Amino acid sequence: MSEKGSYPKGVAKREEILRTALAIFSQEGYRGTSLREVARECKLSLPGLMHYFGSKEELLAAILRKRDETDFATSHAEEGDAFKILSTITRHNAQVPGLVQLYATLSAAASDPNHPAHEFFVSRYQDFRARLSQALAERQAAGTLAAGLDVEKLAAIVIALADGMQVQWMLDPGIDMGDHVDYLLELLGTVSPSRLLAD
Repeated sequence: MSEKGSYPKGVAKREEILRTALAIFSQEGYRGTSLREVARECKLSLPGLMHYFGSKEELLAAILRKRDETDFATSHAEEGDAFKILSTITRHNAQVPGLVQLYATLSAAASDPNHPAHEFFVSRYQDFRARLSQALAERQAAGTLAAGLDVEKLAAIVIALADGMQVQWMLDPGIDMGDHVDYLLELLGTVSPSRLLAD
């Protein structure tokens, strides 16, 4: 962030940009959204918009950080359990196709260690694997999950399923991401069938 962007007015404007971009990207998508449109909505020129971010890629990564911040805050308030949060977010993602598209596109590009979003995705996966591993370990300790299962590997598999279902859903919107993720969670005993029926 530039020096100016670190002042209170700069921080507030940066937050306004992120909220605006989040709303636009959620519906219009990665390819359908112009940064000029975001700038116009924020009453800025395109150079003025980019003043608050080092590059387009940094802005896109910041949008995804803002999405996570919003999603996890809402889900924690409603649910609290890591697997219920995953289920809730997966179902919510079907309502924001543009952000799913942005996430999938940017995560693939960020496999390059030099990409501005690389550290964001590395840290995001580490954090989410840790949360799910802990939740699985707690179930093992409670006797509701087989003791012999490797919770770290299982956590990575659950995340891979959620990400993979998003790709399938982008190709075929008739697929219900939430149902598929919940089905795996039901098999693991982390979400009860009664909750699935309630959804």
